[in-house]
Amino acid sequence: MTLTTNNPDKRIYVAGHRGMVGSAIVRALKQRGYNNIVTRTRAELDLIDQAQVRDFFTAEKIDEVYLAAAKVGGIHANNTYPAEFIYENLMVEANVIHQAWATGVQKLLFLGSSCIYPRMAGQPIKEEYLQTGLLEPTNEPYAISKIAGIKLCESYNRQYGTDYRSVMPTNLYGPGDNFHPENSHVVPALIRRFHEAMVNGVDKVVIWGTGTPMREFLYVDDMAEASVHVMELERSIYEAHTAPMQSHINVGTGEDVTIRQLAETIMKTVGFTGELAFDTSKPDGTPRKLLDVSTLTKMGKKAQVGLTDGLKKAYEAFLTAERL
Repeated sequence: MTLTTNNPDKRIYVAGHRGMVGSAIVRALKQRGYNNIVTRTRAELDLIDQAQVRDFFTAEKIDEVYLAAAKVGGIHANNTYPAEFIYENLMVEANVIHQAWATGVQKLLFLGSSCIYPRMAGQPIKEEYLQTGLLEPTNEPYAISKIAGIKLCESYNRQYGTDYRSVMPTNLYGPGDNFHPENSHVVPALIRRFHEAMVNGVDKVVIWGTGTPMREFLYVDDMAEASVHVMELERSIYEAHTAPMQSHINVGTGEDVTIRQLAETIMKTVGFTGELAFDTSKPDGTPRKLLDVSTLTKMGKKAQVGLTDGLKKAYEAFLTAERL
């Protein structure tokens, strides 16, 4: 697989560098010898503010962008704050992508989410299934914003000849995750619940749903490795595997487990020896969501960290993380 010849001194802006994905991308870039990585905290640069983003890109002379900044959360957060999820993500994407183009940035990588696909999409989910059915209602606003990000990249490519690419990860977990008790995704939520149950001597943990839905989980450093790999590919290689109006690439493991299997693995990892129960009166969400990662495989990249090892690393990160 042909990679571009990369200049270690080029100015690479990683938007969202404090988040789980952004921090992993910074690690991956540094491991490859890139030494001119530009970052800003939200206090330093509000990506929702068009003027601030314009001034930043004008002043910093950025060469490449990894757009990992986003408002994210689990089912509870998506259901509670739908307006915030669609507004903030749309604004961030529009501001960063437009100002990147306006200041001459030719290469950009947009990071989306597997929730862009229809709720009842065929399994495993191919890139071509985008916009072929209704979305999962619980996270539709977030999904719409991510679809818009893909289409922004494609539209600027078509009109201005830029090289803006998109990757769609499956469910991510690992260092830098959000362990908030209400607004986190399933892996960090379960890690926290089992850990606190063990510490507090609770003998039973109840999980929403039946435990039968199947989900795919990718360790965040594998996501970062794939992101940098896709970004470094020669443009001709990337375009040979995509289309002008279907340019996104799935990133995952190609394997899934039931929520029950996930919970049991986390129980073992944490050391909780109590009872695991399921509240079947609560919703399950999408029955299955497994990505077809054959395109990424053809591009020369596969996930390296298995779920058991990844969960051990995630639990270690939880034990040292600052959390509410």
